[in-house]
Amino acid sequence: MLLEDLQNIEKQAAQALESAADPKALDDLRVKYLGKKGELTAILKQMGSLSAEERPKVGAFANEVRAAIENLIEQRSNALKAQMQEKKLAEEKLDVTLPGKAAPLGKSHPLNKVLDEIKEIFLGMGFSISEGPEVELDYYNFEALNIPKNHPARDTQDTFYIPDNVLLRTQTSPVQIRTMEKQRPPIRVIAPGRVYRSDAVDATHSPLFHQIEGLVVDKGVTMADLKGTLEMFVKRLYGEDSVVRFRPHHFPFTEPSAELDVQCFACHGEGCRLCKGEGWIEILGCGMVHPKVLSICGVDPEEYSGFAFGLGLERIVMRRYNIDDLRLFFENDVRFLGQF
Repeated sequence: MLLEDLQNIEKQAAQALESAADPKALDDLRVKYLGKKGELTAILKQMGSLSAEERPKVGAFANEVRAAIENLIEQRSNALKAQMQEKKLAEEKLDVTLPGKAAPLGKSHPLNKVLDEIKEIFLGMGFSISEGPEVELDYYNFEALNIPKNHPARDTQDTFYIPDNVLLRTQTSPVQIRTMEKQRPPIRVIAPGRVYRSDAVDATHSPLFHQIEGLVVDKGVTMADLKGTLEMFVKRLYGEDSVVRFRPHHFPFTEPSAELDVQCFACHGEGCRLCKGEGWIEILGCGMVHPKVLSICGVDPEEYSGFAFGLGLERIVMRRYNIDDLRLFFENDVRFLGQF
């Protein structure tokens, strides 16, 4: 009797499994026939009523039925997976003849673009690149540069102080001091980076901007070396026909000091709106490193001399691309940035 029941279960399971439409229906049938409360288990519970001779035969046949049903379940499962895969491929079929969608690619920010160009110019002249902290000590930002607390130059730099002796650097000159403290001459470095001053935001001012400062210290360095280096830099940046001039100026950390102007690109010295009628455009300050600054850094001014210079990156980029509003660099307007 139990053998007949097992045969019937195998037939019913085969028919039901063949018609299972999806994985959930297939799993329900597995539970129905092979689960703890399934039909095959219910029959096996009746084996206790069998004789000792019948029990092994029924048990062996029950195992065969279980194996047969498990095999049918696996076959149906594989068939359903194949059907689902075919359906998915049909639904997601791609027409390879259609043109692809171009992914928008970013470009270098105009500040980074010109900065990289300036770096390449100075690297080509034998300079290396130095960096330093943007949160700086008052000593490195002012005092080591011959700007003590009562110096009038501090009045022209609106500084972000944290406590009294810690600040956001107002220039990258502290990198030059730190370089001279760590490295003995000869020194030939540029120090690009962000600087901060408490300025109101307008077309020509920002509390955050970028500077690139340079330093050369060695035996026998003269003002002629400074002029030659900066003239070479300007010609590489603006073209071989560029004309420069040096005007006397004053900086606490250089002596003598000068401002470097470039002849106006638009009017060639005649005077126009771009140069505000001057015929020249100021681009950087420079000078021979003050002997006191060398001494503070442990460099003997009797044996060594040097020159330093500093330029504002935003000013250079504005001149390069004829941009009249500094705020455009920081507003992240893709209509503006996409032009570069």
